[in-house]
Amino acid sequence: MLNWRVGDVRITQVVELTTASLGPHLLPQATPELLSALSWLSPFIDDRGRIVLSMHSLVVESQGQVLMVDTCIGNDKQRSYPRWNLMQGDFLDRLAAAGYSPDRVDTVLCTHMHVDHVGWNTRLVDGAWQPTFNNARYLYAETEWEHWRVEPQEYGPVIEDSVQPIFDAGLADLVRADHRVTDEVWLESTPGHTPGHVSVHIASNGEEAVITGDMIHHPCQIARPGWSSSADWDQDMSADTRSEFLERYADRPVLIIGTHFAEPTAGRIVKDGDSYRLDY
Repeated sequence: MLNWRVGDVRITQVVELTTASLGPHLLPQATPELLSALSWLSPFIDDRGRIVLSMHSLVVESQGQVLMVDTCIGNDKQRSYPRWNLMQGDFLDRLAAAGYSPDRVDTVLCTHMHVDHVGWNTRLVDGAWQPTFNNARYLYAETEWEHWRVEPQEYGPVIEDSVQPIFDAGLADLVRADHRVTDEVWLESTPGHTPGHVSVHIASNGEEAVITGDMIHHPCQIARPGWSSSADWDQDMSADTRSEFLERYADRPVLIIGTHFAEPTAGRIVKDGDSYRLDY
């Protein structure tokens, strides 16, 4: 379990699982041969040269509020991906071990509505999907919701079991892509992976951080921003957004926390010849 301080803000990573099995489908460009040329990537690839991805939430404490950024895959959900189908994991136990029982969470913020970012929004109680975080408001970018309420889903009934029940319970708030959650935490529009995708910007006492969401899935995309994911809604837009992001934050003292980056998970973007790397 990793944690960081950004001024007065505390950020804690709670991991659901890590995997190297998704890489060939998600980023087929990232072959072991090409990755091996980037020595700084070694913590983020396995011994077979495959990219490693972490499924985790990031809990942000800001001005007395507990904010949860993304909620992973979840248990008991019917999913087309076999490893995620009807999962029985210990995520809530890990969350509690980090000091965060579900009733402590004030705000759940989903960077987008893909299967591995909304799963623990709900849990199965007496045969029905109920909000996991009963005391929280769940924030969704309005553009994201307008897309997914009518868009076919690839991995199963994600909206039906992990998003719609939040609306039915009256806990959902649709917000703008630049919504300010606290004085220290606000959204930053980063479309392309999905239409309403957002990253999360944190600034406190002169220090800054950005939680990427899936605008960058893996650190190899820092070196190769043109490598768009097979899961991107618009691959050209995704690449453009990523390139603009890297140019904006390179060589600045801004901590970049990857929503799917394996340990060490965070670092600073620095120029590396004609491209970039993560300095961790």
